[in-house]
Amino acid sequence: MPQSVAISVDHISKTYGDFRAVNNLSFEVYGGEIFAMLGPNGAGKSTTIRMILDILKPDSGKISVFGAPISDAAKNRIGYLPEERGLYRNVPVLEMMVYLGLLKGLTPGEARKRALRYLEQVDLGEHAKKKVSELSKGMQQKVQFGVTMLHEPDLILIDEPFSGLDPVNTQVIETLIRDFKARGGAVVMSTHQMYQVEEMADRLLMINRGEQKLYGNVSDVRAQYALPAVNVEGRGDWASISGVDHVEQKQNGRASALLYLKPNVKPDDVLGEIARRDDIFIQRFELAVPSLNEIFIQVVAGDKHRE
Repeated sequence: MPQSVAISVDHISKTYGDFRAVNNLSFEVYGGEIFAMLGPNGAGKSTTIRMILDILKPDSGKISVFGAPISDAAKNRIGYLPEERGLYRNVPVLEMMVYLGLLKGLTPGEARKRALRYLEQVDLGEHAKKKVSELSKGMQQKVQFGVTMLHEPDLILIDEPFSGLDPVNTQVIETLIRDFKARGGAVVMSTHQMYQVEEMADRLLMINRGEQKLYGNVSDVRAQYALPAVNVEGRGDWASISGVDHVEQKQNGRASALLYLKPNVKPDDVLGEIARRDDIFIQRFELAVPSLNEIFIQVVAGDKHRE
């Protein structure tokens, strides 16, 4: 079944004076996926999100949301969690959530019911009558996420959603995001926490200086940067394997090594030889694929070297 297109960005650019914040950027976001937007500070992520939300207008190019230029009706189907949080600090939590729900078209009764249900779900029920200023940063973050989801949107754009959360509450928000995706919702997540992108995201866009650097499935992007090597764990004389060029022992407290392969040798060739030999015992064998964090650093550093 074809995926619905929640966002279509077609060759957009945005300039502030002599500074080009976004340069000829194109991508799509589908329903039922978590789409990660990555890049260093100042890369153009926030500007792109604000153009999608119609807060800013692109100088050129087109953006469609739910198959058409953004409209007030479309905006009511979107939830937005900005990096600069926007809670009313001196208002009780429940009262504030109900008010913001009204702005999204909910009735007072429905807004109150949904807000109470959410607060109980994230263990904030006993804090419903407290002012936002009385809550910890992590609690405020959970309230902000609840406000983003209160009107049951079809698309959410979330900027650094795990900021200020401990591991337990990070897992709570992760579960809510995954549940939203499972219901067919589209998620655009801007974050610097690469390990969460590896765990959660289906596809990614990495931008630097407003330009696309990487775009596609997370696994495919990582595979593009795979070394001509395999990671192994076990015991034996790794250098004696015919397809291995040289061995780099890893200092990680385990019997592991990085085996660099000779030209035209495939990982399957090495694995086949290991399986045939009685003098090598293997516990783990995998392609030497760098983390997204390593790829991120490599891409950004490469741009700096080209200056």
